[in-house]
Amino acid sequence: MTGIILASNSPRRRELLALLQMDFTVSVADIDESARENESPAEYVLRLAETKARAIANRMKTGRIVLAADTTVVSGRDILGKPGSDAEAFAMLTQLRGQIHQVYTGIALLRASDGFLLTDLCVTDVPMRNYSDEEMRAYIATRDPFDKAGAYAIQHAEFHPVENLSGCFASVMGLPLCHVTRLLRKMNVNPNADVPANCQQYLEYECPVYEKILSAIE
Repeated sequence: MTGIILASNSPRRRELLALLQMDFTVSVADIDESARENESPAEYVLRLAETKARAIANRMKTGRIVLAADTTVVSGRDILGKPGSDAEAFAMLTQLRGQIHQVYTGIALLRASDGFLLTDLCVTDVPMRNYSDEEMRAYIATRDPFDKAGAYAIQHAEFHPVENLSGCFASVMGLPLCHVTRLLRKMNVNPNADVPANCQQYLEYECPVYEKILSAIE
């Protein structure tokens, strides 16, 4: 089984990737994540995913596959990154409250031996519940929002900001596993695991989109 290098320090991505039951190691890519002028959300996350993958591959001596991802939250025309203060987190959560926004996750798979690159994009509509100001303040006090785009974690058990999701839960967490599986198969690599079953069991979420994603031919 081909090993993978995950170009991310995110504990959430590590947890999700482990569901593929493939050997992987972690190597963090330190890159400039600033958005460019007039760059669309899709262009932004795909560019960052590819840049992370190439940064890791360039310092490798082995022929492993590098997996990189980037996730951003889009509300209207605003790309919401990670908040830098309590006030910024409160403003982001207020902007998202009771609304539907989009989460864009770009993934890049790079085979270091020959530079073969594949990319994919998952866009998920995310409906937020009408949580209160008090709930936002309590959640911000946990410090959980500060390493997350849009200042929230979909999987947070106490805050549970999202309701009635009908898309890819794993993508909102940062790594759409069926998209990753689809790219791996294009590189003639097949996970040993039943990825949709593992993902749904782990997330306690009945996914309505996995069959369509895995069956898609591009």
